[in-house]
Amino acid sequence: MGDEQMRTFMQRIGELEQDMTSSGALIHSARLASAEGAKVVAVRDGKPVVTDGPFAETKEQLGGFYIVEASDLDDALSWARRTSECIDKPIEVRAFADLRSA
Repeated sequence: MGDEQMRTFMQRIGELEQDMTSSGALIHSARLASAEGAKVVAVRDGKPVVTDGPFAETKEQLGGFYIVEASDLDDALSWARRTSECIDKPIEVRAFADLRSA
């Protein structure tokens, strides 16, 4: 992105995050560093093996995440739609697993 595109992008993200915050939906958000610096750790024969990452061989990588408090799935999907509009990328929506019932 050029400088002007980046400013516009960051302004749109800032507005979205302000809306999330003011509505009480935003619990946490974080951006991840480039996948180029990722490491993958596995244990083989009881010994750790560290290799260059990322773990998944794909063109699409996780760039960051939001944890939002949503009243229901439709509410979560609404935040995902707004986020997707801001960044022009698809957004995956997942609930936290409820391990209490397992």
